[in-house]
Amino acid sequence: MKRAVVMAAGEGTRLRPLTERWPKPVLPIDGRPVIAMLLRELAAAEVERVVVVTGHLAEQVERLVGDGSAFGLQVDYARQPGVLGSADAVQRGLAAGLEPPFLVAGADTVFEPGAIARFAAAAGGADGALADPSAPLWMLGPAIVPFLGLDTVPYELANAYRSAQAAGLEIRPLPVGKTRDLTHPEDLVVENFRYLES
Repeated sequence: MKRAVVMAAGEGTRLRPLTERWPKPVLPIDGRPVIAMLLRELAAAEVERVVVVTGHLAEQVERLVGDGSAFGLQVDYARQPGVLGSADAVQRGLAAGLEPPFLVAGADTVFEPGAIARFAAAAGGADGALADPSAPLWMLGPAIVPFLGLDTVPYELANAYRSAQAAGLEIRPLPVGKTRDLTHPEDLVVENFRYLES
């Protein structure tokens, strides 16, 4: 799998007021921006081209990631003008010229080393795949494209995959192991200040 969409457009409402100043993907886990850790893991999985879909405070994400060369990737951008959902983000990746099959990942999650590569290898040959348990990681094959955006705003990948599976497409649930993410303010503190757990 040589291509990926990284969803980095969300408003991070659960992390306010932090996300009024900084977008969630640039916030740290272990002192490093979570999107930087994700991009390095994608590069380690032999992904070459990534479309990063930005929205809220997009300039900060784009300035941090740049052209992707610091991560060993070619990075292009697509803007999502509002809270339109994960399926809409994928459609923006398609409009930016990304051809399926490709991976789709949320920019607020860190995966164990090698997890994305294992996921991509196990997804090969399926119409689509999704992380089990429900981490923000998918493989989207060409047969899934017609099912994107058939629900209502916000258009969600989960709904597209359910519709595709109901139509008889092969959607593989694949294990990805432990993940870490920036979901709640407490997570941000605990992930960055481990001594507070004791």
